[in-house]
Parts: sequence; structure tokens; C-alpha cells
Amino acid sequence: MSLFRGYIGTYTKAESKGVYTFTLDTEKKTFQELELAAELGNPTYVNLDEDQTNLYAVVKDGDKGGVASYTVDAKSGALTHLTTELTDDGSPCHVSVNEQTAVTANYHSGRITLFPLQADGGVTPASSFAQHEGTGPHDRQEKPHAHFSGFTPDQQYIVAVDLGTDKLVTYTFENNELIKAGEFSFNPGSGPRHLAFHPKEKYVYVFTELSNEIVTLAYEDVPNAFREVQVVSTLPDDFIENSQGSAIHVSSDGRFVYAANRGHDSIAVFEVNPYSGELTLVQRVSSAGNWPRDFVLDPTESFVIVSNEETGNVVLFERNKEDGTIIELSSTLEVSKPVCLKFVSASIN
Repeated sequence: MSLFRGYIGTYTKAESKGVYTFTLDTEKKTFQELELAAELGNPTYVNLDEDQTNLYAVVKDGDKGGVASYTVDAKSGALTHLTTELTDDGSPCHVSVNEQTAVTANYHSGRITLFPLQADGGVTPASSFAQHEGTGPHDRQEKPHAHFSGFTPDQQYIVAVDLGTDKLVTYTFENNELIKAGEFSFNPGSGPRHLAFHPKEKYVYVFTELSNEIVTLAYEDVPNAFREVQVVSTLPDDFIENSQGSAIHVSSDGRFVYAANRGHDSIAVFEVNPYSGELTLVQRVSSAGNWPRDFVLDPTESFVIVSNEETGNVVLFERNKEDGTIIELSSTLEVSKPVCLKFVSASIN
């Protein structure tokens, strides 16, 4: 079992035409079969549902934006369109799904939007909106900029981070209605962008774009009350040029956290203290391109795949599961403006 199906979300403002698909051969340690899977505007974030049968992509259509849903044929990579639902506040930048709901974050409007799902996984019209309010001290914090929305591990809450207001906001979503349940404030000007929950312990790692830091938060039984444990930079102490945090992921064993730095153009690797959740730097390695917008661990977690937006290359790294380190391999994909990566978890051979 060595062949896995992947998907790439892109910006279509240059040469790209939508969502692309490829395969990773984990025995040969190479990429194969890059093809266009779905033509649509600016699918800059994609996600798969839990059973891996449907793919969801954010989409831009003129002044509107929303979510497009597809059925997945993992063997061929084909995506068959189900439904698309648009709202009037422009294109979202992030989408997450559970069995019954898709939720988006919109950077431009600062809005979180809930889309109920049909029985076949298709999206239906938006049922609820939550408009963020506030500003921050940084030039880019002139208004709310919601950048991530996702579900807590127990599926009881939706959490959203806002780069413009330096907040993490928690919502309930019973009866397809977003109701604010709590919030956590970060250091002013830090600009939280993405987060990743620890798979086993009650920690969440929030990556800030403006300050390039990982904020470790602890929570108790109800994950709407967070406590700061640690703040650690992902950059070298002597680096003074522009850099922005982008993506963050935790290995499935909970031992390592990975974060991408755009500008410094690197992947930072941290080891997790199993008792405190605190992070210790293990490695920084070049992303082998400019502006690493996203990355993903493959289903075997023996590899890390990095999408460099500005140089248009998707790069394969091999991962040491024992110490967490990664090393660049020779296989790459050339894709215009790649910005999001996802894998179907089951092998296709």
C-alpha cells in the first residue's frame, strides 16, 4: 500500500485553473500524475469530510464567494460537482466540515458562516452568520480578518481565529445557528492565523501570522475557556526581515508540531513536552521555494509536502518519525500559486 491521492488548492489569478490532483508513491518517494481535477475560481482552501468521500473548496465568483462541494473518486482523482453556495461577502479563506455542517472564515469581511450539508454531502444555503468586531494596533488590523474556523475535537464547538482583532472566538452551533460561547485574547498585534489541536491532550497550538509565534493554550473539559501556556517564535533570533506565519500541524502521535514561515521560507519543527504541552525547537529547514503557504503530512506521516506559493513548486520532504526532522527529496510538482494541500487517508492501490 504505497500510493496516495492528494489535492492542491490554488489561486487562479495567474495560470492555475482550480483544484489539482496528484499521487504520492511512498515506496518510490516520488510525485506522479498531476492533473486538473476541478475548474473553479480561487479554491485557496480545500478540505475533505471524515469518510473521505466529499471534498469542499472555497470559491470566488465575481464579488461573491462561498463553498463548492464535490464527490471524490480517490482512484482516478476525479471530482464530481454536487452543489455550490455563495454569499455576498466575498470569497472565504478557510473551510472545515463535519458530518452535517461546513463552516467558513472570511478574511475580507471578518465573518464566520455556517452551511448545513445534504445527505449526499452537498452544501445548502448558509443558515447562520457571526460577524466579528474590533481592530488591532498593526496596519493590517484595521478591521476584523477571520482566518480560520474549525471544530473542537469533541465536535461540540466551532473555534475561529481572527487576525484583525487578535482573538480566538468559540461558538456553539446547535440547530445550525452560531452562538458565541467565549473568547480568548492574544497579545496585541500578533495576528492569529491558524490553529491545530493536540490529538491526545487538551492543548491547542495557535500560529500567529504577524508575530510569527506559536501560542500554546491549555483547556479543560469544555474547550471554550483557554489558558496560555507558552509563546515561542518560529524564527531565528537574528532574523529581522519580513516573515509571516502560515500553516501549522501536529503529528498524529502528538510528539511534534510543524509550522511554516513565509519570508524566512522555512519549516520549523518543535518537540512537544508530553507533560506541559510546551514546545522545544528541533529544526528549521528551507522550504525549497518562496512563500510556503501550506504543507501537509502524508497519511503515513513518513513525508511532509510543502506548497511554495510564489515559486509555484510543491516539494517533497522525508520525515523521521523518531526525532521529527525532515529532509528535502528530489521530487517536486510545478503548480501556479499553490496554497493548500490535502490527502485522502486510504491508499489507492
